[in-house]
Amino acid sequence: MIDLNADLGEGFGRWTLTDDEALLSVVTSANVACGFHAGDPSTMRRVCGLAAERGVRIGAQVSYRDLAGFGRRAMDVPARELADEVAYQIGALEVFARAAGARVSYVKPHGALYNRTVRDAEQAAAVVAGVRLAGGELPVLGLPGSELLAAAGAAGLVAVPEAFADRAYTAAGTLVPRGEPGAVLVDAEAVLAQALSLARTGTAAAAGGGTVSVPGRSLCLHGDTPGAAVLAARVRRGLAAAGVTVAAFT
Repeated sequence: MIDLNADLGEGFGRWTLTDDEALLSVVTSANVACGFHAGDPSTMRRVCGLAAERGVRIGAQVSYRDLAGFGRRAMDVPARELADEVAYQIGALEVFARAAGARVSYVKPHGALYNRTVRDAEQAAAVVAGVRLAGGELPVLGLPGSELLAAAGAAGLVAVPEAFADRAYTAAGTLVPRGEPGAVLVDAEAVLAQALSLARTGTAAAAGGGTVSVPGRSLCLHGDTPGAAVLAARVRRGLAAAGVTVAAFT
């Protein structure tokens, strides 16, 4: 059994990026942008309403404050300030989740913050502190073996290892940087093959050859990947055909 998540609500004002309605008919968990890398109050409210209607779990996708760079630029934010900003984002999304008759079910960092917390123990601890400050015992999604998951576990939170169907892996189990060729998988067959491998064996092909262990409880498809909704539907059908149950981890 594996959870299927996607990044949603990644628009701002009149600008839209993700096909939220189509993705919400496929995924079991929705990582909703909370206004720091994308998203705005109306988008957050709309996505929470759609997710609640479909029984999809709502997750807070927290980020560095970086609308211009879509949260994918490296930033140095003091730990206490980062904790406050994480709590702020979770709290904002919780308002709209409750209005839809649901709750925020988990937290997942986005972009540069996600990658930073793989190795940076201080920033990882700050994210966890922000989760605790928001007032809930929320599960935290992160890369297997990351400082983020270690910090979450140490704080008594549920640490959920995550795998990516549409991203290439290094031999060390980290994500190939987006600036490198082949970092994002867009071919439907390649995405499906990686999703099946991750779900059934907990492994993925490593860039440069060989395989790498990626023991994920949740499988991610990026909402801004070209044709994301079609890819997500293909992956879900493929998982079902292979006998893999797709269900939320919360």
